[in-house]
Amino acid sequence: MRKTLVALCLALSSAAITVQAATPNKVIVVAQSLDDVISLDPGTGFELSSIQSIYNTYQRLIQPNPKQPTQLIAGLAKSWKIDKHQIVFDLKADATFASGNPVRPKDVIFSLTRVIKLNQSPAFIIAQLGWNAKNVDNYVKQTGPHQVTVSWDKAISPQVALAVLSAPVASIIDEKTAMSHAKDNDLASGWLKMHSAGSGAYSIKRYVPHKVLLLQANPSSPGGAPKTPMVLIKNVPDTATRQLLVEQGDADIARNLGSDQIASLAKKSGVKTLSLPYATVYYLMFNTKASKTLANPKFWQAARWAFDYKGIAHDLMRDQFQVHQSFLPIGFKGALSDNPYHFDPSKAKQILKSAGIKNAHFKLLVNNQPPFADIAQALQDSFAKAGIKVTLQQAISSQVSSQVKEHNYQATINFWGPDYFDPHTNASAFAYNPEDGQNKTLAWRANWHIPTLNKQTLAALAEPVPAKRTKIYKTLQTEVRDNSPFVIGLQTRKLLALRDNVKGFIQGTAPGMVYYQDVTK
Repeated sequence: MRKTLVALCLALSSAAITVQAATPNKVIVVAQSLDDVISLDPGTGFELSSIQSIYNTYQRLIQPNPKQPTQLIAGLAKSWKIDKHQIVFDLKADATFASGNPVRPKDVIFSLTRVIKLNQSPAFIIAQLGWNAKNVDNYVKQTGPHQVTVSWDKAISPQVALAVLSAPVASIIDEKTAMSHAKDNDLASGWLKMHSAGSGAYSIKRYVPHKVLLLQANPSSPGGAPKTPMVLIKNVPDTATRQLLVEQGDADIARNLGSDQIASLAKKSGVKTLSLPYATVYYLMFNTKASKTLANPKFWQAARWAFDYKGIAHDLMRDQFQVHQSFLPIGFKGALSDNPYHFDPSKAKQILKSAGIKNAHFKLLVNNQPPFADIAQALQDSFAKAGIKVTLQQAISSQVSSQVKEHNYQATINFWGPDYFDPHTNASAFAYNPEDGQNKTLAWRANWHIPTLNKQTLAALAEPVPAKRTKIYKTLQTEVRDNSPFVIGLQTRKLLALRDNVKGFIQGTAPGMVYYQDVTK
């Protein structure tokens, strides 16, 4: 078995695809793209593949039920008590990390405060509690041998605080293991970029950027030992190659397939295809500081009528998407279901003419993976019919992500999925930009200055009456839908294929919720 596994790892981590007779029984082989990974550290990693790894290698104090994500269940905390501005967590006394080290209150304090002190992309999620590098040590404290109390001063509902603490960024790290690899006061971020120090079902055995991620079982995980000893995730950027691998039995699971691949695989023996609901919205975002045109609200209005929603969702993508124009996906309480915009290039032209906008053009930075490249080409055509020239700039996902975070772009297409299951997760991304350096939200990435929406978002966050809270979120959705540098157009479904002997795989409704713990074959 050892020789077979080594041979498989070498074959799958090479640049070429080597055909295998069959995947070993004790290894789940997954074909997908890993090109988006920048870091596997819960405090810094915020890319789709990174989050998927974090869900399998770390635990939080509380976490979403894989099958019912709106329901929070125990993780490393066996129980918790809610007060107005604090939550007292009692830890599982016998919980250990993959290293064998016990899970201590000190590890919880280290993990949560570390996120704020690093202040990387995902930090805004828990920074919403009012935490910053100067005050966070006052809000996360040990209050018993196996007890931690988390508190905040801001007007935030405890239910929102619980949801925030269930997000991947709030994962609990083994301080002893991580800090033994720290360098230059980096809080071990350099080492954790490619290694893990968690208590999840798996730990990282080996990671080769843009090639392979090998996970090994953590039999002592407090969440239960996984049923398969190894998960090997191979970077296969080309969807047709992913299709071929799962079709031939050289991969057990092929993720992120296109509608063409699913249609073809549906007819193949030995393979089962899945089309799963996904709480993810796709949007076109403009950098308002990139040019005067892109900062003009009239241009944003024209763009809404230049977007071929139905053509992309139904004709191009074969119902892989549905038309959806609000930042809360269908399935969230208070999500708007009406879609007032449709493709009308003549109307877009008239808006541009009335606003005195001539020779409208922009560069569209886009991931070279499907469906982004396909959507970008469709938008290039539909915007051209509205008199707007679009120049495509394709790059791998990590490059796109880095350029957007550095404000080094004019426009981009991307998707947003919930970090936790409360409406604030998306409102705080699309309708919140406090510009304090602590919250690098989507509105921040768009350089969109919105003091009024900031106040409304915070009001919704603090509102204790559910009906009133829902009403505020509907107002926020309408404003972002109609008067923002975001053109939200689509909600997606996730397409994947599995060998028909694979059992127990769970893909949650949020993008990163991929669970390998119960997979067998």
